[in-house]
Amino acid sequence: MLILICLLVMTVGGQAQKPLTSDELFKAARNAAFEEKDDNKAKQLAMQALIQSPQYSEIQVFLGRLYSWHKQYDTAIYHYQKVLAYAPANEEASIAYTDLEYWNDNYDRALSICKDGLTANPTSADLLLRKAKILNALKQYKEASEITNKLLKSNKHNTAALALALSLRDAAVANKIGVSYEYTYFDKQFSQDWHLGSIGYSRYTKMGSVSANVNYANRFGNSGWQGEVDAYPRISKTFYSYVSVGYSPGETVFPTYRAGFSLYANLPRSYEAEAGIRYLNFGSSTYIYTLYLGKYYSNFLFGGRTYITPATGGASQSYSVLARYYFKGADDYIGLTAGSGISPDDRSTSIQYNNKSKLTSRQASLSFNHNLTKVNIISLKAGWINQQYKTDETGNQVNLSIGLQRRF
Repeated sequence: MLILICLLVMTVGGQAQKPLTSDELFKAARNAAFEEKDDNKAKQLAMQALIQSPQYSEIQVFLGRLYSWHKQYDTAIYHYQKVLAYAPANEEASIAYTDLEYWNDNYDRALSICKDGLTANPTSADLLLRKAKILNALKQYKEASEITNKLLKSNKHNTAALALALSLRDAAVANKIGVSYEYTYFDKQFSQDWHLGSIGYSRYTKMGSVSANVNYANRFGNSGWQGEVDAYPRISKTFYSYVSVGYSPGETVFPTYRAGFSLYANLPRSYEAEAGIRYLNFGSSTYIYTLYLGKYYSNFLFGGRTYITPATGGASQSYSVLARYYFKGADDYIGLTAGSGISPDDRSTSIQYNNKSKLTSRQASLSFNHNLTKVNIISLKAGWINQQYKTDETGNQVNLSIGLQRRF
């Protein structure tokens, strides 16, 4: 019996000391990295696995990403290159290696690696999207736009490609001219309808798009004009800004002065965000602060925005939510907006900031954009506002607008 017990103990002990397989070590390494948040332990386990299976490409790529996160780029590159040396068609290694060079602003190197990966994987949507992003960073906008259009043609639910296509929309064609007209009807507040016409020209430069507009309006029985200049300077792959100035000789039809600045961020997981300030002057200054957060999901864009206007006795706020569905591309969509309050960015309502009273309003609008041809775009919009124009009285106003743009 004693001998039998000893044999059982030795057998169990031998089994307990049996080394883990490379698959088991890799699983333990992933657990250490993602669950235990212990990257050093993860590296040690992954290296043990590679001793057993030197050409286990998934582990090599995993290690490369770990070293990239810790900015140990030379070691990360070693692992990526080792995989691609014995497995040139390894898509994950090409993606990870491209990402490393792209995020370190080595665009030419990133493009070369991405092209090599596409040679072996010509239909890889992930590599094609990365190629488009790199070309965008290199300001090769037409080539980047062609790739995003190709991706959306094969999969219209590719949200990352759609988000990139939107940012490339103006960059792909350098020049654009446009005209628009808006009609506003009031059932109570004013006896005369409003009319607003605009003509504008924009050009995409290396720093971003710049546009100039001349607006003419007839409101309150008076006519006036306004000149505006808007720009969207690019700061980095993640950030770009909005800068705007405007002037009008009078303050009854348009604010005498208007200006704006915003910082935009293209965030991971197809999010976008904005924080900014607007300035209006109707003889006295008004400052309005704005915050926005948007999310691309499938063919949809969802967003929420607020405007906050500090004033004596407390700030006034307005809110709006947006839902937009894209059909074929960046210029083909239908959108619905609803909210409360008025917007300083809306030419049809910003004049109402001249009323210093804290009056409430509710509004909703439906917009439609369609690319008639590759260079001609039509825009249609219908909106409704229920506006409190006196302390105990409200009225309705209806806005209808049409716009045409041509790219060249």
